[in-house]
Amino acid sequence: MGTLSTAPRPIVSDIATQRLLPSESPLPMAPGDLGKNRVAVRVPAPVSSRMAWRRILILLSTAALTGAGGHEMYRVLQVGGVTILEAMVLAHFLVLLAWVAFSFASALAGFFVLLAHRPDVFEPDAELPAIAGRTAMLLPTYNEDPHQLTARLRAIIESLEATPHGELFDWYVLSDSTDPDIWVAEEKALLALRQAVGAPRLYYRHRADNTARKAGNISEWITRFGAVYDFMIVLDADSLMSGQTIVRLVHAIETNPTAGLVQTLPMIVNARSLFSRVQQFAGRLYGPIIAAGVAWWHGSEGNYWGHNAIIRVKAFAEAAALPQLGGRKPFGGHILSHDFVEAALMRRAGWGIYMLPTLGGSYEEVPPSLLDFAARDRRWCQGNLQHLAVVPARGLHWVSRLHFMVGIGAYLTAPLWLLFLLLGMLISLQASFVRPEYFPKGFSLFPAWPAQDPVLAIWVFVATMGLLLLPKLLSLVLVWMRGSVRRQFGGALRASAGVLAEIVVSALMAPVMMIFQSIAVVEILAGRDAGWQTQRREDGTVERRELYRKYGIPTLCGIAMAASAYAVSLPLLLWMSPVIIGLLFAVPIGALTARPASRQLFATPEDREPPAVLRRANELSATAEVGIKPALVELREDAVLLAFHVAQLPSPRVVRPDTVDANFAVGRARVDASDTFEEAAAHLSSREVFSILNDGSALSTVLQKR
Repeated sequence: MGTLSTAPRPIVSDIATQRLLPSESPLPMAPGDLGKNRVAVRVPAPVSSRMAWRRILILLSTAALTGAGGHEMYRVLQVGGVTILEAMVLAHFLVLLAWVAFSFASALAGFFVLLAHRPDVFEPDAELPAIAGRTAMLLPTYNEDPHQLTARLRAIIESLEATPHGELFDWYVLSDSTDPDIWVAEEKALLALRQAVGAPRLYYRHRADNTARKAGNISEWITRFGAVYDFMIVLDADSLMSGQTIVRLVHAIETNPTAGLVQTLPMIVNARSLFSRVQQFAGRLYGPIIAAGVAWWHGSEGNYWGHNAIIRVKAFAEAAALPQLGGRKPFGGHILSHDFVEAALMRRAGWGIYMLPTLGGSYEEVPPSLLDFAARDRRWCQGNLQHLAVVPARGLHWVSRLHFMVGIGAYLTAPLWLLFLLLGMLISLQASFVRPEYFPKGFSLFPAWPAQDPVLAIWVFVATMGLLLLPKLLSLVLVWMRGSVRRQFGGALRASAGVLAEIVVSALMAPVMMIFQSIAVVEILAGRDAGWQTQRREDGTVERRELYRKYGIPTLCGIAMAASAYAVSLPLLLWMSPVIIGLLFAVPIGALTARPASRQLFATPEDREPPAVLRRANELSATAEVGIKPALVELREDAVLLAFHVAQLPSPRVVRPDTVDANFAVGRARVDASDTFEEAAAHLSSREVFSILNDGSALSTVLQKR
C-alpha cells in the first residue's frame, strides 16, 4: 500500500529539474471513420429476452401515453373543425408529449427498481474486493484554478492511497491551459502537491497545441503512454471520487471482460448559490430514480458522460478514435460532445457500456448561476446538434442512435415549446380579432362554431403536468419510505418542503432557459460557433449591466406575451402566468438565484454528513493559495519553479516557413527591443507570453533583463 507523508518536505533539486513524465509506451489509435461498418473487435453478447422486453415496455408505454394524450388533444381542438393553426398545435403537442412520456416511462421504471433495491451505498469500513489491473487516473484541465484543482486531486489521492491498492494507480494531470499565468501556477501547484503527498507516480504534461480539445488531450495521452495500462479513469476539473469507489469500479470492469466502460452517477456537491443549491437538491433527490431507470433498460448499451467513469484502454484505443466532421463550424470540425460518440463507437466494436447508478462515492460541481449554466449549455447544445451527422453512421446499435436523438431532442424541444406557446396565443388572437365565418360557402343547415373544449383542455394540461411532476413525487416517496435516507434529508417534512420549493424555483427559471436554448439553437443553425470558454466554479455574482444585457431578451419576450395574452382576455393572461412571470422577472430571478444561499436551504445528505473525501477536499480548498501571479514574474522570483518549467518543455521543433509562430516572433522582437524586464513584461500580450514560455532560450532572455 502506498504511504502518504503529511508533513511538508523540501523540494529537492533533482525533482525540480526532472521531467514529470514516465517512459513513453505508445498505443496506436485507429483512425475514426463513421462511414465504414467496422467489424466488431469482439462479438457482443446477444440481448437477453428480459432486456428486450424491458425496452419494448418502455417504448410501448411511451407510444400509449403519447397516443392517449394526442387523442384527447384532438378532441379539444376538433370542435368546429381543425384549422391549420390548430393542426400545427396538435403536431407540436404530439412531439413534446412523446418526449415527456419517454422520460416518465424511464423514471417510473427507476422507481420500481429502487423500490426493490436495498440502499447499499458502500460503508467506509466495508471490505474491498481484490483487483489486479493497472489504472491511470487522468485529470484533463483547461485554464482552471490550479490551487482548487490540486486540492481536489490530493483528496482523491489520499483516499485511494488509504486502500490496499494504491500502488496500482498512476496519476496524470493533462493540461491544455492557454493562459500563461495559469500554466505556470499549475506547475507550482503540482510541485507543492508532489511535496505534500510524496507520490512518485504523479505526472504532469502540458500541450502547447490543444488540438481537438479534451478528446484530443485524452487520445494524445493514449498514443504516448497508454500501452502499459489496463484501464483509465477520466476525471473532470470539478470531479471528486472516493478511493473505495475507484477500487470498486476497477473490480466491476475487471470481472466483466465484455465491458469497455463503466459509468458512475456523480452527485452534485459544494453548491453555494441559490441556483446551484436547487440543482444539487434536484440531482440528489431525482437523479437516482432517473439513472436507475435508464440503466434498467439500457443494459450493455449505456452512455458516457465524459468523466467519473472507468474505461478499458485497449477498447478505447481500438474503437473510439474520433473523426473530424465535414463542413464548416459549428457542425463541422472536431466533435464537441465526444463522450456520446466514443461510447457509441465502442459499442459498435462489441464492447459493453454499463452504468452503476447505486455505487455512490462519485461527485461533481455545478455552475454557480443560471448565466454560467446557460454558457456551458450553449456548448453542449452545439455538441449535441453536431450529432445529427453521427446518427446515420454505419454499424451503430439502435440504442446508441437513440442516445444521440435524446441528446438532440433535449435542445430542440426548447424552441418547440416556445413555438407551441406562440401557436396557442395565435389561435386565441385569431379567435378574438378575426371575424369568424359561421356559415361557410356551400349549403349548410348548421353554423360552424369556431371553439375548443375548455374543460377537456384543462384536463389535458393537468395530465401533462402530472407526467412532468410525478417522477419528482415518486422520488420523494422513496425518501419517505427509507428511514436512513429520510433522516439524511432532514426528515419527511423538510424533504417535502424542499421538493415544493424546488418545483416553484425551477418553474420560474424554466421559461428563461427555454429562451436561452431557443436562441442557442437558432445561432448554431445560423453557423455561429460556441468556442471553448473557461467555466466559473466559485462565484456566481453578475454585474447589473450584465444582468440587463443577458436577461433583456427573455424580459422582452415576457412583455410581448403578457400584452398579447391580456389583449385576448384576462383568463388567458392568468392561464399563461407561470411562463410570463418567469420571463417578466428574469432579471431579479437571475440576480437572486446567483447569490449565496444558506446551507440549510435545499440541504442534501452530503451537506449534513459529508463523506470523508469531500471533507478533506474542502479542508484543502479552504487553505489553498489564493490568487495567481503573472507567469514571468513568478518564474523570475522562483528559481526552482523556473528549473521545473524548463524541464517540462518538449524538445524544440524544427521551424519551417509554414510553421512560424507569429506570436513568438512578435514577442521575441518586443523582448529584444526592451531595456528592462518590466518594460518587456508590460508590452507582451498574453499569447506572446504563452509562446515565449514554450521556448527555453527566449524565456531565459526575457528573465535576464535587468
